[in-house]
Amino acid sequence: MDDGLRWGWRKLCERETGVQMSQRYSRVKFHHVIGKAAAKGQCYHGLSITRSVQDNQFCAVNPRFIAVVTECTGGGAFIVISVRHTGRVSPLHARVCGHSAPVLDVKWDPFNDLRIASSSEDCTVKVWDIPPNGLKADLKAPSKDLSAHSRRVSIIEWHPTTRDLLLSSAYDCRVLVWRLDSAEVPVCVINTHSDLVLCLSFNADGSLLATACKDKKIRIIEPQTGRVLQESRCGSHKVSRVLFLWDLKMLVSTGSSCWNQRQFVLWDLEDLSEPLLEEDLDGGSGVIFPFYDADTHMLYLAGKGDGNIRYYAVSAVKPYVHFLSEYRSPCPQRGLGVMPKRGLNTSACEIFRFYRLLSVKDLLEPLSFCVPRKSEDFQEDIYPMTAANEPAMTADEWLMGQNKGPLLMSLRPAAEALDTRPSETETSANQDAEQPPDLIADLQDWTEDDTQSHDWISSRFNLSFKASAAETEVPLRQREDIQHLQEQLKQRDERIQQLELELINTRNHMRASF
Repeated sequence: MDDGLRWGWRKLCERETGVQMSQRYSRVKFHHVIGKAAAKGQCYHGLSITRSVQDNQFCAVNPRFIAVVTECTGGGAFIVISVRHTGRVSPLHARVCGHSAPVLDVKWDPFNDLRIASSSEDCTVKVWDIPPNGLKADLKAPSKDLSAHSRRVSIIEWHPTTRDLLLSSAYDCRVLVWRLDSAEVPVCVINTHSDLVLCLSFNADGSLLATACKDKKIRIIEPQTGRVLQESRCGSHKVSRVLFLWDLKMLVSTGSSCWNQRQFVLWDLEDLSEPLLEEDLDGGSGVIFPFYDADTHMLYLAGKGDGNIRYYAVSAVKPYVHFLSEYRSPCPQRGLGVMPKRGLNTSACEIFRFYRLLSVKDLLEPLSFCVPRKSEDFQEDIYPMTAANEPAMTADEWLMGQNKGPLLMSLRPAAEALDTRPSETETSANQDAEQPPDLIADLQDWTEDDTQSHDWISSRFNLSFKASAAETEVPLRQREDIQHLQEQLKQRDERIQQLELELINTRNHMRASF
């Protein structure tokens, strides 16, 4: 083969390799996601963040309120502040302070923005009703006081599709299922763990519960019965957190390797005998919290005590994950809260928002991840139908063995709306009747600037269009598949044209050389 022919074949091979690489990375939809922290005036200052050594997030967020576990003496407390009122929080701000020992975890009810649950070292779980206008005096009387654990309660988790269903896990190695609309006794006790439960995670419809245990095992449990469906001994992987990637039929766990390298591991939901992927990260010591966005198929990894947050694109085919980028900050985070999808700013193409607890500054910092787009119109490709703030079934239906997927809603601002917010005249029966007049007159008075209006937190995202999963999910998936096939055909046509041009150029070069 002469030099001209070799040159032609080399060019064709280079072109072929480039086309294959472009096809591989074209599957990743969000190459250019950018993480941007809020300006100083849009943060929350003066928070006395807890110094507890418990590996929890210590922060919970919904579109109306933020709850932060705070440091206090003589018991446990957390503070509830309005999302809209940024600036410095008064040290005299009212708190929820009904626990007799430090608070370890707080979680908002996914179907009621005015109800929050908390767990504590006093071996109890308490449920609180927050007034629509926020707290004006300390709240000490819970609406529910759940006492069945014998040791401190470390984790609580709401059921994702069922109303009035709450799970708790404690240092007594038991997981209890509570029904809040009936007697204050657990309706189910899961006694399958031989050591401390480190993490609880539901799949999308709540039919499966994944747990990470200190005995280095991941278990998949049927929560209605407590029956263990699958169990995996992680071997050299010391698991600390586990999370369902439910739409991909996978699990992700974070922990450390036998060499004390922090890592994350992907598992096939149907077979936990061997991991699909093990990826080492660094030699840090803090727990890594995984967060998954099923709407964009993105995985976020945030370490306790780290200043960075890594994010990946995840797929069901090899190589399974593609590293996108990393947000870096000089300030380490002690905990994180996540805003639900219905609270995001769609006009700014915001796809995820963290609230970082920075204890070195007594600061709560919002961190938005956005997809850069020139148009401010609603972007349907990055905002599919998402889980709504309405339950799909009752506790009775769940206890009878039924499982239903979440109701779906559209984030389009112009969609026909269902406003689920309570009226402003609604008050809490558990709020103290006597309120000190000089303590805090109203939430509107304690901020530095009442006139602040944040476009990135808009009340219009409380408007939702509901549809059942069966009616919307299949057509949306079919449309995505059609678009993907069209893109593949277009790329192949372009590839054929390019190869034909290269072949013509090679022939002309060979003729000229003769």
